Amino acid sequence: MSLAAAVLERPGRVCPADYSYAPNVFARPADFSAEVLYVVGGLYGNLPALAAIERMATAEPAPVTVVFNGDFYWFDAEPGWFAGIEDGVAAHRALRGNVETEIARAADIGAGCGCAYPEGVAEDVVVRSNDILSQLRDAAPAPARARLARLPMHLVAGVGGLRVGIVHGDAAALAGWRFAREELDDPARRNWLADVHSAAQVDVFASTHTCAAALRDFVTPRGRLTVINNGAAGMPNFADTAFGVVTRIAALPSPQQPLYGCVRGGVHIDALAVDYDHTAFLDRFLRRWPEGSPAFASYYQRIVNGPHDSIAQARP
Repeated sequence: MSLAAAVLERPGRVCPADYSYAPNVFARPADFSAEVLYVVGGLYGNLPALAAIERMATAEPAPVTVVFNGDFYWFDAEPGWFAGIEDGVAAHRALRGNVETEIARAADIGAGCGCAYPEGVAEDVVVRSNDILSQLRDAAPAPARARLARLPMHLVAGVGGLRVGIVHGDAAALAGWRFAREELDDPARRNWLADVHSAAQVDVFASTHTCAAALRDFVTPRGRLTVINNGAAGMPNFADTAFGVVTRIAALPSPQQPLYGCVRGGVHIDALAVDYDHTAFLDRFLRRWPEGSPAFASYYQRIVNGPHDSIAQARP
């Protein structure tokens, strides 16, 4: 076995077999239709962000369907905080990400956090994520874990005239990284995207998982394919910012100025800022994850200063 293969089989690196699905699973009748669709990936236990998203929805000119597409839990590794996220998400549609899947497992299968981190991610980051997941699982009551186990891995929505595949990772795996910005920008992925488009028969994929926002539009033999990854709803996505990002898809324009977006057949596909109470979230984060904790080491600088990414890198 090569060193790279050995690294990728360690907890936090491996993509479990039950995370996989074929792209043709999306070639089915839509699970629901929406006038306005919010796809909320990577809430990461941010209760002020959850409240901000609810306020955004009430300002819309038409009914909003909110879908949490995984990793809505993360920093909320204490029972009361966990319950607050569970209650908020329960009012909406949801699918499970790797965090929810690994919380729900009856037994440890060696997947760690289930992030399936690629080789380029430092090992200390992986170890800390595994530690956070372990503490989060301890905070999750058995009934909640059972409910999470029943959540789907993907959904199909009808919005305007478009079919939208909603995933956590990518078109073939719950923790897949092929909808990461760098992967989408790699010309070597074009054939895979064309094959996925043909098999899935959707117009748009909405994803998260990679924690880095991106919107890309492709032309394939089947026509136009749009991929939008909201990055994180519950953490900053760009340098020197303090807001999360959600995906909005609707035939009506947003009452909020989008960060960036595109229009397909009269349907708006946008990234919206989530202006949450940053001070309240940071205070609670620091009470649970003080300096020296794994979450502080991995996320404090991002929460305070944002990552190095720019909006220009994310927009199409």
